[in-house]
Amino acid sequence: MGMKEDVRSMKLAAPDMASSPEAVRNAALAAIAEKLEQEKDRIFAANRADLEAAETAGVAQSVQKRLRFDTHKLEDVKSGIAQLIRLPDPLGKVTLARELADGLSLYRTTCPIGVIGVIFEARPDAMVQISTLCIKSGNCAVLKGGKETANTNRVLFEIIRDAAVQAGLPEKCLLQAELHAEIDELLSCDREVDLLIPRGSNAFVRYIMDHTKIPVMGHADGICHIYVDEVYDAVEELRILVDAKTQYPAACNAVETILVKRDLAADFLPQLAAAMQQAGVKVNATKEVCDLVPEAQMGLLADDDFSREYLDLAVSVKLVEDVKEAVGHINYYGSHHTDSILTKDEAHAALFMQMVDSAGVYQNCSTRFADGFRYGFGAEVGISTGKIHARGPVGLEGLVTYKYKLFGHGDIVGDFASGNRSFTHKDL
Repeated sequence: MGMKEDVRSMKLAAPDMASSPEAVRNAALAAIAEKLEQEKDRIFAANRADLEAAETAGVAQSVQKRLRFDTHKLEDVKSGIAQLIRLPDPLGKVTLARELADGLSLYRTTCPIGVIGVIFEARPDAMVQISTLCIKSGNCAVLKGGKETANTNRVLFEIIRDAAVQAGLPEKCLLQAELHAEIDELLSCDREVDLLIPRGSNAFVRYIMDHTKIPVMGHADGICHIYVDEVYDAVEELRILVDAKTQYPAACNAVETILVKRDLAADFLPQLAAAMQQAGVKVNATKEVCDLVPEAQMGLLADDDFSREYLDLAVSVKLVEDVKEAVGHINYYGSHHTDSILTKDEAHAALFMQMVDSAGVYQNCSTRFADGFRYGFGAEVGISTGKIHARGPVGLEGLVTYKYKLFGHGDIVGDFASGNRSFTHKDL
């Protein structure tokens, strides 16, 4: 069968997946974790082949790091699965209970979205995170990983699907797309696929958005900022800034621009430049910043050159007058992902967190905390910078929607239109 026929079969299986008991879904997750451990040598061998191919092809080191699936990554995904199992069932939650009239009761309950297509680049651990989140939330999933990790993804998918089906989930609960041509075929399945979640570069996500009628959830950029409003503890603040840039430079939640209050520049900029240099980070800055720290040998940025997502050991630095100018800069140049303020001034922090239009706004901590696992979601299918349905790290709650269930006893609207009956609208 082709992709369209496979997805059509999955659409028919979606109601069975949606109605699967929580115990079966949790058992499937436990089986997946167990089988990943049992088959780890096969996974690692496949990943070594992918890494060797990437090195031969001259793939950038920052990308090669994301391709790696080793013991550490295995333990991470297993921890994520264990956390998912412990989380309460996201399905069947009653979020509204209302008596419309005597004997006529309305309930709003959570339910799966249905069939979700997730297209992701590079990271093979995303295969595990996404598939297990979809299983826990009762969704069927079409998974398309990047060609750079084709061997690893193939083995991981086989392990996950077999364990899930053996635990009692529908045969068509998961589907893997491997060929690049299948992406365009998947994008045309607007009657079968309820939601697409792309994870990858700006150009990749933009391509998905521009070539499908299927609703798309995700983000194209990760231009995150940290604004230094006050030096309350230079050592602590520099640790935050270095962590946000270097802990995982290729991540979408790594800081790309540091804004510093102009009053602090003379004392703080030399410390910032030294800390970044020691951490191996290239600093690019405006002429104003470069002139204040000439010995730092920083790259020169134009005053409006702040739309860069480096995804590498490089960062932009600019001076601003105050928190209001910082907010204006972030809202104009940022990608509405995650932005942080370093200050002990609670009024300034409150203003920043209220006014910055991003999915995550932080005070006195690294932007790298923007992550589904760190939020206690078990994992995430991605980060959404949109404002409809889901925002920020998308875990279980972002993968469910709701339906209204109305229970009556021969009720008709005509009785209410004629005035024979009246609505009570009483919350139950």
